[in-house]
Amino acid sequence: MHETVRVLDMETDLVSLPEVTDTVLTWARNRESRYVCVANVHMCMECVDHPSFRKVVNDADLTVPDGRPLVWMQYLLGYHHAQQVRGSDLVRTLCTAAEKSGVSVGFYGGAPEVLDRFVAVLNTRFPDLQIAFCHAPPFRPLSEEELAADVERINNSGVDILFVGLGCPKQERWMAQQKGSVQAVMLGVGAAFDFLAGVKPHAPRWIQVAGLEWLFRLMCEPKRLWRRYFLLNPRFILLAGKQLIYERF
Repeated sequence: MHETVRVLDMETDLVSLPEVTDTVLTWARNRESRYVCVANVHMCMECVDHPSFRKVVNDADLTVPDGRPLVWMQYLLGYHHAQQVRGSDLVRTLCTAAEKSGVSVGFYGGAPEVLDRFVAVLNTRFPDLQIAFCHAPPFRPLSEEELAADVERINNSGVDILFVGLGCPKQERWMAQQKGSVQAVMLGVGAAFDFLAGVKPHAPRWIQVAGLEWLFRLMCEPKRLWRRYFLLNPRFILLAGKQLIYERF
């Protein structure tokens, strides 16, 4: 078991990228039904505001700190070996390891044209990677029959690692609902499909290190993201400050 740290109402794991990769590969080889949350400030605040979602995230088999502010919180709480595990890096690393070990991968979510472009990129970068499943469900809510049909197709494909790109909080709720039904390791990777397909630009590394990736994304998509960042980020800073004062003093 990995050591965990509570950041506000969310339990986060103290893990490195190689540790997550090894853990996921072990689960995948054993055909275990597991799910992994890739957490940022948005997910953390969803946990604060919605108790049912908090349970979904805190019941995950792993919750890794994708957002730099979460890593800073782990560090300030006394865990100086805290490391960031970015969703895009995790997808690339797992695809590299899966190609070498013969573990199959699959993708569920995103827009159809983005998913097609993403798979084309993967086929070029990882020519021996076994892509067993690929499906972009409609953005509307699915019926029980449609959900069951998707799960059946996923299991029939024999996929070992399923990357889920439905966006937070939808993908986390979907993974929790399907745990025990989908016979694969599920990872909620948000917009990683868009980034790796080249549809959305990556923030430069220095911006990522500085914890300003949210600002870069806001500048790229102001209409879609302004509400999330201007409403959630100040609340996160306030609540994080309260937690630090309470736990440190």
